[in-house]
Amino acid sequence: MRYSVLLSGVSAAAVFAVVSLAGAAGPAQAPQSDKRVWMSEGSERDEALKLKPDHNNGRDVYEVCSACHMPEGWGLTDGTFPQIAGQHRTVLIKQLEDIREGNRDNPTMYPFALPSEIGGAQSVADVTEYIAKLPMARDNGVGKGDDLEHGKKLYADNCVRCHGVDGAGDAEKYYPRIQGQHYNYLVRQYQWIKEGRRRNANPDMMEQIKNFSERDTLAVLDFVSRIKPPAELMAPEGWTNPDFK
Repeated sequence: MRYSVLLSGVSAAAVFAVVSLAGAAGPAQAPQSDKRVWMSEGSERDEALKLKPDHNNGRDVYEVCSACHMPEGWGLTDGTFPQIAGQHRTVLIKQLEDIREGNRDNPTMYPFALPSEIGGAQSVADVTEYIAKLPMARDNGVGKGDDLEHGKKLYADNCVRCHGVDGAGDAEKYYPRIQGQHYNYLVRQYQWIKEGRRRNANPDMMEQIKNFSERDTLAVLDFVSRIKPPAELMAPEGWTNPDFK
C-alpha cells in the first residue's frame, strides 16, 4: 500500500488510524531501560555513516516514513509529527538508530524503524540521505508570538553555542537543525528532555535548561519556531514531492 499517496494532506487522526492498523498485525515494543545514552559506542550508527547512500533505495524506504512524516517530510503543523526534511543526515542517523536500539523511546515509530521493516545499516544510510535532501516547508507551526523578545534573549544566552545564531545546528556534533520546526513538537520534546524522558538527549542541554520556567520554555521555543531556513533549503511555493504522485 502506498501510504504516501493515501495520506497526503490528511488529518493527524487519520494518520494515527493508519499507524494503529499497521501495527495491529504484529506490534513490536522497544527494549525497556532507564539508562541514558547520548552516544552509544560501536553501534550501527557508525556503520551507516560510512556507507555510500543509494538514492533509489532511500526513496523506496521513505515510503514507510511518509505515512507519518508526509511525502514531503514536513510532518504536521500541529506538531504531531516533526518536520524532518532538510535535517542533517548525521542527526537523522543518530535518532533513527537510537530508536532502533532502544536509546530513545518512541513507541509510535519503533515498529516501523526496525530492520525487519526498513532494512539494515545500508537502508538507514539510504533513507537518511533521501530525507536530508528534501526541501523544507515554507510554513511551520508557531507559537502565540506574545513573548518573543524574552525568547530571543534566552536563545542568545543559552542556545546559540550549539544550535547557532540561525538555528542551523552542527552536523559534525549531531546538533539538530531547528530552523522551521513545528512549535508544538519543540515544546513536547523540550519537556521530555527536561524530565529525562528523552534518554538520548545531550547532557549539556539537559543541564542548560533544567532551571527554565514555563514562561522561559514557551518563549524561547516560540522564538525558535519562527527561525526560517535559508531560501536555498526551502521548497518552492506549491511544491509537492514528485516521487510520490
